[in-house]
Amino acid sequence: MATFVFQAMNHQGQSIKDEVEASSSEEAITKIREMGLFPTQIKEKGARKKVGLGAATTKKKGRGFAIGGVKVKQLTTFTRQLSTLQDAGLPIVRSIKILEGQMKPCRFKNILMDVADDVEGGATLSEAMARHPKAFDRLFVNMIKAGEAGGVLDTILQRLSDFMEKAARLKKKIVSAMIYPIVVVSVAVGVVVFVMVKIVPQFQKMFGEFGVPLPWVTLKLISTSQWIRNNWPVMVISPIAFIILWRLVRLTSTGRYAQDRLKLMVPIFGIIINKSVVSRFARTLGTLVTSGVPILEALNIVRETAGNEVIARAIGKVHDSIREGESIAEPLRQSRVVDAMVVNMIDVGEETGDLDKMLIKVADVYDDDVDSMVASLVSLLEPAMILTLGATVGFIVIALFAPLVELMKKIG
Repeated sequence: MATFVFQAMNHQGQSIKDEVEASSSEEAITKIREMGLFPTQIKEKGARKKVGLGAATTKKKGRGFAIGGVKVKQLTTFTRQLSTLQDAGLPIVRSIKILEGQMKPCRFKNILMDVADDVEGGATLSEAMARHPKAFDRLFVNMIKAGEAGGVLDTILQRLSDFMEKAARLKKKIVSAMIYPIVVVSVAVGVVVFVMVKIVPQFQKMFGEFGVPLPWVTLKLISTSQWIRNNWPVMVISPIAFIILWRLVRLTSTGRYAQDRLKLMVPIFGIIINKSVVSRFARTLGTLVTSGVPILEALNIVRETAGNEVIARAIGKVHDSIREGESIAEPLRQSRVVDAMVVNMIDVGEETGDLDKMLIKVADVYDDDVDSMVASLVSLLEPAMILTLGATVGFIVIALFAPLVELMKKIG
């Protein structure tokens, strides 16, 4: 019988080092698993070579063919359900397999099967999830890692699911509020283009046959119709070219900064974008700090997930400031990308030791502000759209019927 030194994880994700006697490494692994542990490394005492136990040693079976990415709703639902199962005391591997078994064939189902195999083979949950960055980003992985280190994985999963649900709810409200104006404007533009391309030329032909003198408003309408008919390829290609150019510019750091700065300068919309980005920054940082993630690592994660290069650079300055032993509030105040109220609340939070609570409070306040501003914007857009559409239709009607009146007089 030989003695094997091993590293393993328990059901709470805590690392354990111990020894076990066995005739072979396979028997040692079996004994370790019978102890309710998940071995990550095993080595015969006195030997140099360690035996790694990861996903590569596990034969993957039952993977279905799947295309597409992982939806945010799928990830949010999974996180909430996994939190409930962990709170009930189920082992993490069994919890993942239960949730995976409930899913229809999709890419996320395959990923969960891989995660379950990796954890069963000895990897920690955070390590297994980190191998699938398209499903679990750095924010998700680092919070899971903090939960494993502190033995509070169920609590971290609860906070993570709350964070994801609130972020998804805010995004859904903004998207839902903008659907109605976009649909109305799209339909109106389609109708106007149809009238310009199909209806106006018929009237132009009729006016020419009868030799009716045309007023300036009709001439303007006809010239606009001719321009649209002659330049329709430009009208189709221009939006596509603009989108391609916009994305190409975003490939560079300077381009992203210029675009995001421009977004923040747009009247009304810029304020909404600023508040939503600051809310995301505050909620993400507050959630990470509450979960026990070191502040410098938390700031690095927040910078990557900010969604706005202007805010990201400001967070980078905050990171450098803290590394030099200074505060969070001062570099934020100098950046001028957040309101004085936010800076003051963060300053108070640092002094009282309740930074995480203050950040969550800032996020809640800004979420409410975004909700009310989006609702007000939609209520302002409705009369503006009605007036614009009314003026457009009125212009077309006057331009077409003014010559008809002259034609009727001439015929009479």
